[in-house]
Amino acid sequence: MKKVLMAVALFTALCFGSNKLNAQTATGSKVGVFDLDIMVQVMPEYRVADSLTQIYNRDTLGAEYQVYMNEYQRLDSTLKADSAKGNVAKTVMDYNNQQKQQMATQLMYWQQIAQQKSQAYQQQLLAPTYKKVLTAYKKVLALKKYGLILKPDAYELGSNVENMFPFVAKELGVTLPQGLTVDPNQALNDPSLGGAAGAAKP
Repeated sequence: MKKVLMAVALFTALCFGSNKLNAQTATGSKVGVFDLDIMVQVMPEYRVADSLTQIYNRDTLGAEYQVYMNEYQRLDSTLKADSAKGNVAKTVMDYNNQQKQQMATQLMYWQQIAQQKSQAYQQQLLAPTYKKVLTAYKKVLALKKYGLILKPDAYELGSNVENMFPFVAKELGVTLPQGLTVDPNQALNDPSLGGAAGAAKP
């Protein structure tokens, strides 16, 4: 019963959202297409941040992984040597075994840990760029009076939408790649612009 109620609520919300979009379009309220993350990736600062992140991944995270690996191997060797002696206190053995398990857990989940650290590092580097893009985006919003903003993959082909990327890029003084300068419907449908028709290609 709970699932049914949730489904009804979701369907109602979708219908309301669709009616709202249709009403706004019918009354002449403009619908814009924009994505903050995509715009940030166009900025020159993104390439710098990406390069610095790759260096961080290789040097800092690579070195950190090696520390965990070395410590795991040291603890493993120590436990084997202590077991062979047979006269090492149980508290010492338990402590070393606990430390070894912690190192093993770090190594087991290292890929996820490293990815989270890498993303956090890149986000820190890009924070000023996001702020810069957001300021330009808000300026365009105030100037153009959009009633609704959609992401590039959140509308059907043929919808009456306006590409906001060129306006934001002009505010920022940056050059857009071709796929972001055209009509959003064309960009989504044109394989040469990386649209949906080209996405199926290997």
